[in-house]
Amino acid sequence: MEGQIKMADKTKTDAKAPDPADEARKVADAAKEAEAAEAPEEVEAGEETGMKALVEDLHERRRGAKLGGGEQKIALQHERGKLTARERIDLLVDPGTFVEIGIHGGPHFSQRSMEGREAPADGVITGWGNVDGRRSCIVAYDFTVMAGSMGMTGELKVGRLREMAVQKRMPFIWLLDSAGARIQEAAGSLFAGSGHLFREEVTMSGVVPLVAAMLGPCAAGTAYIPGLADFVPMVVGQGAMALAGPHLTKAVTGEDISMEDLGGARVHCRISGVGDLEVADDHECIEVVKRYLSFFPANCEERPPLRETSDPEDRMSERLLDIVPESARHPYDMYEVIGEIVDDGEILDIKPKFAKTIITCLARFGGQPVGIVANQPKQLGGILENDSADKAARFINLCDAFNIPLVFLQDVPGFMVGSKVEHAGIIRHGAKMLYAVSRATVPKITIVVRKAYGAGYYVMCGKAYEPDLIVAWPTAEISVMGPEGAVNIIGRSTIEASDDPEKTRTQMLAQIKKSIDPYIAARNDVIDDVIDPRETRPTIIRGLRMAKDKRVDRPWRKHGVMPV
Repeated sequence: MEGQIKMADKTKTDAKAPDPADEARKVADAAKEAEAAEAPEEVEAGEETGMKALVEDLHERRRGAKLGGGEQKIALQHERGKLTARERIDLLVDPGTFVEIGIHGGPHFSQRSMEGREAPADGVITGWGNVDGRRSCIVAYDFTVMAGSMGMTGELKVGRLREMAVQKRMPFIWLLDSAGARIQEAAGSLFAGSGHLFREEVTMSGVVPLVAAMLGPCAAGTAYIPGLADFVPMVVGQGAMALAGPHLTKAVTGEDISMEDLGGARVHCRISGVGDLEVADDHECIEVVKRYLSFFPANCEERPPLRETSDPEDRMSERLLDIVPESARHPYDMYEVIGEIVDDGEILDIKPKFAKTIITCLARFGGQPVGIVANQPKQLGGILENDSADKAARFINLCDAFNIPLVFLQDVPGFMVGSKVEHAGIIRHGAKMLYAVSRATVPKITIVVRKAYGAGYYVMCGKAYEPDLIVAWPTAEISVMGPEGAVNIIGRSTIEASDDPEKTRTQMLAQIKKSIDPYIAARNDVIDDVIDPRETRPTIIRGLRMAKDKRVDRPWRKHGVMPV
């Protein structure tokens, strides 16, 4: 019995012993199962997987965003004679330099009214690129996406770009084509949050150049974007701005008016003065933006860029001897004088069709950008009135903010008089110009071409207003008023008592004219010199070179109180 038990135990033991061959097979099978589990499933031909699929999805999203509102909306934009937002950017920036931020933007998750609606890039393209080699921030509203309306995400993108422009000191350019705030997102109190746009634009003012190109509408509060910008070109028939569009205007006032008549280019470039220049189309508008920026530094801490010129610095124009008439009563075109003295006869006129009694333009002398403020005798004798004082004051402030020297060409009979202009506040408006020319610390050169009467002489940078050089042509007349006006006031009783009033008047006129002779002013140190008109260009260039390192110290203050 004992032997049988031992035999049974041995049998059990033998049954439990592992077979090396079986173990090897089990290991091999397990390895095959693991390999099969880890192996990818078979995919159809052309189907991407992993990172490639994600990247393809990324590019597809980009392509969709770049289509904006789609092919039909793009075609409609072209039918209106307008380029798309992206086409405008391509024209503006140097090829291959634009870097877009926020391309994946869309209606903000918090805006329940926009659920289910598409708005690629949230209707606004933001980024930076080189404009003629200078890095600049660019915002372009896309009218093919919800009429370029300003949504919450879009304005977060623009706010991010404004911050970059100030921190990195880059010019800021708006390409405006927008119906204004997106009503679907701003019908309630949320619209109040967008007010930081204007506050931040004011903060940017004078730090970096601000350009607002009006390529389409800009309605409601967003009209303050161009209102606060430095330079506002407007496309005729396309660019328009108003605080209330035609529909709201009619609802409030009953006035039935088109957007063009309400706030088009002709309105703002000729009547209101909000616009700076009328242009024919998108292409011309983009080109003039480039020309404008070429005169300016990237920010207020730099000097304006110099440009090489083949125009000789000592060039003297014989034609200057013939432009100004002998009689001070006869008009002439000051643009002809300007064309003879600046580099290559080229200028960029600012507000040429607004307040035409004064000229404000950008030009160069010896490659140096300058701002020219000149009276225009062709228009009402060059007299100053409310709008021309505002126009000049704004331009002087602009040039002073960005270190652009100022050249004044005087032929001014003074300020307009009468109850109409007094009631309209001519003293207040004239004070703006006085304030601006007094505050300006850039190099200032004054040329007295002909008339320099009364307060007109002051606001056009007379001797008391710190011109670095002030000279006169032999035709100059510096006086509190013209000879005829002086005779009528101080000689009236003598003329009336005379046996020959006309002879007495003529004698008195001759005597007064002698007292306002430019050589009297030079003798009394009211001017620095009397020059040959042909010497005007080299004289200005020498003065600019002398004053280029000018430094003016003012008493510390938080800020002055500018008349407005």
